[in-house]
Amino acid sequence: MLKKTIVILALLTAWTTVASASSVAVSTANVNLRAGPAVSYPVVTVVPQGARIVTHGCVADYAWCDVALGNYRGWVSASYIHVVYNGVPVVLSAAVAPAVGVTVVAYDRVYWDTYYVAQPWYGSWTAYYRPYAPASPRVTSQSRSATCADGNCTGTRAATGIHGGATSQTRNCAGGECSATRETTGRYGNSASRVRSCSAGDRSCDMTRTGPRGGTATGTRSFSR
Repeated sequence: MLKKTIVILALLTAWTTVASASSVAVSTANVNLRAGPAVSYPVVTVVPQGARIVTHGCVADYAWCDVALGNYRGWVSASYIHVVYNGVPVVLSAAVAPAVGVTVVAYDRVYWDTYYVAQPWYGSWTAYYRPYAPASPRVTSQSRSATCADGNCTGTRAATGIHGGATSQTRNCAGGECSATRETTGRYGNSASRVRSCSAGDRSCDMTRTGPRGGTATGTRSFSR
């Protein structure tokens, strides 16, 4: 999580130069660029974490988006795409997309024929293609917010599941230190939590998990830059 957060924070100073182009976004992880809006499609290339990409549109539920990385064209899960919204980078979603100018686009054989003629799997359209069907929703409500001021960024999100469980998480980063607290309550009232603190200076993360029966587990993980 820290590596992902550091990349986002490092990009904050650059957003002002690209925010005016609503189709410009950033990948938040090393993610496969696929030939269609599903994991069943072949991989075109890998989009590196922190790479600037151009978003040309998304399928109707905004779960997958048509993006360009240099000369490559393909589809990436929207959960790995950050766009600028209200001055801060946020995950591209159905709630955010209209405000940043990302529209709904179709996926069809024309797209395949336009971009993948030279690929070894080009002749296998019928083997790969399936009409896109949005996944059944797993939550009944969700919220997300992020604010940054004076070098301090705080993000919160919460969701309620279709069976009654709920989870919430708060992340805060400032001065090379990041912390995240997640609280989850199951459908039958049991709860669990996770607290993680990471330091760029120490290059390590400390984590404590508390299970629904009260048990705890702790650990420390080091990382390199």
